[in-house]
Amino acid sequence: MRKVVLKKDNLVVYKRLLRYSRPYAGRIVIAMLASVGVAASDVAVAKLIQPLVDHVLAPGGEALINYVPFIVIGLALLKGSSRYVQEYFMKTAGQMVVQDLRNDLYKHTLRLSMGFYSRVQSGTVVSRIINDVATLQKSAADELVAVVRESLTLVGLVVLLFYNDWRLALVAFIVLPVAIVPATHIGRRIKRYVQKSLSNIGNLTGILQEAFGGIKVVKAFGTEDKEKDRFEAENYNYYRRIAKVIRYDSASAPIIELLSSLGAAGVLWYGLNRVMQGHISEGELLSFVTAMGMMYGPLKRLVKTNNVIQKAIGAAERVFGMMDTPVDLDDIADAPDLGKVKGHVVFNHVDFGYAPAELVLHDFNLEVNPGTTVALVGASGAGKSTVIGLLARFYDPLHGNITIDGQDISRVSQKSLKQQIALVDQEIFLFHDTIANNIRYARPEATDAEVVRAAQQAFADDFIAQMPQGFETVIGDRGARLSGGQRQRICIARAVLRDASILLLDEATSALDTQSETVVQNALENLMQGRTTFVIAHRLSTVMRADEILVMQKGRVVERGSHEDLLAHGGHYFDLYQTQFSAQ
Repeated sequence: MRKVVLKKDNLVVYKRLLRYSRPYAGRIVIAMLASVGVAASDVAVAKLIQPLVDHVLAPGGEALINYVPFIVIGLALLKGSSRYVQEYFMKTAGQMVVQDLRNDLYKHTLRLSMGFYSRVQSGTVVSRIINDVATLQKSAADELVAVVRESLTLVGLVVLLFYNDWRLALVAFIVLPVAIVPATHIGRRIKRYVQKSLSNIGNLTGILQEAFGGIKVVKAFGTEDKEKDRFEAENYNYYRRIAKVIRYDSASAPIIELLSSLGAAGVLWYGLNRVMQGHISEGELLSFVTAMGMMYGPLKRLVKTNNVIQKAIGAAERVFGMMDTPVDLDDIADAPDLGKVKGHVVFNHVDFGYAPAELVLHDFNLEVNPGTTVALVGASGAGKSTVIGLLARFYDPLHGNITIDGQDISRVSQKSLKQQIALVDQEIFLFHDTIANNIRYARPEATDAEVVRAAQQAFADDFIAQMPQGFETVIGDRGARLSGGQRQRICIARAVLRDASILLLDEATSALDTQSETVVQNALENLMQGRTTFVIAHRLSTVMRADEILVMQKGRVVERGSHEDLLAHGGHYFDLYQTQFSAQ
């Protein structure tokens, strides 16, 4: 039963790969026609052995000798030009197929929700796009050439063998059904262990990404040896699995060689007897043996190629498995654009949990009028960031809905929703690019003048002017050449340039010193002017002037009101205030 499933799975994968080949059918057809020329030249060489022995080398064949060099050169030209055309068109078609597949995989993974990325390590995703597709690439290009060429050559030589002597051909073909069994078994094993080894590569990529992304933490805690041991252990696991692939791959050629020798031995014994009995000539036997030897060559190469294709099928199954991951946050059919909004936000009886059985928000209700500021305070894990994530539609509520200007955000296009929202997050992320391009990321069509104005409003223009190339300075991986306050001001400038109606500030000043916080806070006040703003902060000094403050505990709003009202109430907010300002 297992064998049947594997064959069916392989067929499904083949069909999906063929769909990617359709746009390049013209190139593939040209390559296959050229393959006929390669196969024909090989068959011609085997066939011409007989007249060479029986006529050219026989008495009276001196006149034919002068034609031999021209025939040899002509066959070489035919085979060489055909092989060039075949390889060029087939390999370029294969590269285009892989390029399209990698583009589609990347596009699909970008559409997956934050829920997916909270479950799956980013290194695993990167490995699927880079390593798994690269493994598939060899089959799509190089090995596809070999399959077409060797198959046509094999068919041509088989026809020649039966044409020359069907009795000898039957003896030679004893080996074929016997060879199929170990070849199939080896191919299945190779596919299985390749899939496991690619899983190890994904783990290795994840380890590298974590180590280099958190290199400052690694250096600070002196855990280089620990990270080295993690990497070496996973690298050894990869070696153990890839060694099994090598073991089976290496065994295929000797097995086919041994089985081929059985067929060759039978042909020589039977053929020599037929020559001695006068049934065939020496030239006919030599031509047959040459064709048989040439036939076993493509057979061995096809078995090796099958091993490579099984590696590719294993990789393709992983690639298609990722592509088949459902997009759990997708636009409805013909979703309308949200359009420019005033910023009237309403949460209606919203429940949410990252796992349905473990709610993070319970019956959350909130109405925010345009241009007002709402602050969310409370202990870590209270659900503050979840509120922002739901409004940005990183996730959908389990129950209830969220509206902006009366429109349910799950019923409008995500692109138009995101255009109305600007996020300044506690996790500052900048690209390895220029300052200008990092700011312009919010609105790629923005002019240089607009980028400069955004930097000025974010109080970033002063330090940018001191950079070596000003706005064209490349700031390194994640903005490594900038201080925390400078990075945050670049992020604020990016949000200013977005010019969105709704602003989300998630602990935007939490990692800054007092002096930097003051500058950044001034920049944020510029940004908040006229916008509906959601502020998350542990420091109450940053939320005192909010129009409404919500105190959250375990996913529920336990208090709400202005700063003065909540202090007068003497509840949880008062306790938080006392804790933070008791020294003053």
